[in-house]
Amino acid sequence: MTEAEAAVRLAEVGIPDSRREARKLAREAAGQSLADMVARRCRGEPMSHILGYRDFWEHRFEVTADVLDPRPETETLVAAALEDGFERVLDLGTGTGCILLSLLAARPAARGTGTDLSQAALAVAARNAERLGVAERVALVLSDWWNAVDGPFDLIVSNPPYIAADEMAGLQRELAFEPRMALTDGADGLTAYRAIVAGAPARLAPGGRLMLEIGPTQGPAVRALMQAAGLERVRIAPDLDGRDRVVIGTLAPTGP
Repeated sequence: MTEAEAAVRLAEVGIPDSRREARKLAREAAGQSLADMVARRCRGEPMSHILGYRDFWEHRFEVTADVLDPRPETETLVAAALEDGFERVLDLGTGTGCILLSLLAARPAARGTGTDLSQAALAVAARNAERLGVAERVALVLSDWWNAVDGPFDLIVSNPPYIAADEMAGLQRELAFEPRMALTDGADGLTAYRAIVAGAPARLAPGGRLMLEIGPTQGPAVRALMQAAGLERVRIAPDLDGRDRVVIGTLAPTGP
């Protein structure tokens, strides 16, 4: 199969920007069959699964079917986190490790902990940590939110499952190839936020920040959760498209 033929086939099944995708598949096809790669893409398999990686922030991350595919809007969380200093950072539901490892790579003096419910996801994160040269500064822990996590941390971040159950059927078909537990709570989309916000104040250092990625309609609800938990200076940061993307709260500092 030629690159031009690949572009036509991708266009026939409605793949946006089919020429660009065909060019990328052809370039990466060394040792693989371009026809097989195109067939996988036509079935809706994410490009990152076919190529085995996704570029995110300033680095390239291994991606498998065991982890959520890093998305450009999540870079909003990384950018907001780097607006201030931190020495100890926790990433709940780390997946590929793209958030945590990007932060550690940008802050050579910082140390981090990443948790996940999936041992397979933690293995992917561990390989990414080695590639980025930060493995000695990161601990990867099998944990259901807080049950294996102590503190305190200067910064807690998370991109939890936030898609409501009744929204799943209308999503892009690529999401069918990603781990369901990383996408939805099977309920109203806010279950993870309730658990994270409830446990965060006890694990934050005074003046520490909690930063959570959200779906575009969830800002008011998550902001209210943080305020009810006693966090201060709660604000919502937009992504590059102007949509609500990250809710940020701060634990009150101690002292006068």
